[in-house]
Amino acid sequence: MNTATLLISCPDRKGLSAAIANFLYTYNANIVHSDQHQDVTDDLFLMRVEWDLTDFTLDMAAFAPAFQPIADRFNMQWKVALTTRRPRMAIFVSKYDHCLVDLLHRHQSGELACDIPLVISNHEDCRAITEFYGVPYHVIPVNKDNKVQAEEAQRQLLQDNGIDLIVLARYMQVLSHDFTARYPQRVINIHHSFLPAFDGAKPYHRAFARGVKLIGATSHYVTEILDDGPIIEQDVIRISHRDDVEELVRKGRDLEKIVLSRAVKWHLENRVLVFANKTVIFA
Repeated sequence: MNTATLLISCPDRKGLSAAIANFLYTYNANIVHSDQHQDVTDDLFLMRVEWDLTDFTLDMAAFAPAFQPIADRFNMQWKVALTTRRPRMAIFVSKYDHCLVDLLHRHQSGELACDIPLVISNHEDCRAITEFYGVPYHVIPVNKDNKVQAEEAQRQLLQDNGIDLIVLARYMQVLSHDFTARYPQRVINIHHSFLPAFDGAKPYHRAFARGVKLIGATSHYVTEILDDGPIIEQDVIRISHRDDVEELVRKGRDLEKIVLSRAVKWHLENRVLVFANKTVIFA
C-alpha cells in the first residue's frame, strides 16, 4: 500500500487522539493502523498512525505546515514518513559474517524495505559474500593510530551515498562520539549478550565463566556510552553446564541474526519511538 506514517511524542493530555484523527479525517485519510501508549512515569503520550494515501486530499509536500499548528498546540515532537521513500542503509562489518549475510538475504527477499548502497569493513573477509549479493564493498583499515582518518573516510562514503541508517553487523570497532553524534538514533548495533549484563568485550567468555543459564543478544541504538543506548529488541536462549564457550558462541549467533533483523525492520517501518533512553515498539 502507498501509505504515510506519523510518529508522535508529547506531554500527555486529553484530546490528543481526537485532534490527530480529526486532522487526518479532514483530508479524507483512511487510517489502516493506529497504536498509542501513555507513559505514566514520564507523563508522555506516544503514538504511531499509518494511513492510506489513495484518497488523501492533502499534498504530502504541504503536510508539515498544515499539521504544525496541532503540533504546536500539544507541544509535539513528530515526524512523518512515506512508504514510497526507501531509506538507504549502510552495513558495517568486521570478520564475522552471520549478521551481514542474514541482512543481505532478507533485503534480497524483500523483507527489508530499504536500499543498501554499500558495506563498509575494516577487513577483507566479507568481500566475496557481499559482492555475491551485488553490493559494493569498501575496506577502510582501522587501528589506534588512524582512527580519526578512518572515520572521516567512512563519513565521506556515507555522505556520498546519501545514507539514512547505519547497521553495525558485528563491527568490532568502537565508533567515536563525534561520529555517532552525526547520526542520532540512526546507528543500530547488535551486542552479543542480554544487556545490561556482560557489556563490552568477550561477553560469551564472561557468561561461561559466570556459569549463567541463559545467554542473549541485544539490538540497540548507539550513543556515546558503550552498549548503553536505547534497546530496540532482545532475546535469550537456555544453555547448560554441558555447553563450552564455542557452543555458546554458536547458539548466540542464531540469536544475534534474529534480534538484529527485527530491530532493523522495525526501524525501517517507523515502529520505534525513543524516550528517556528507552523505546516503545509499535510492532
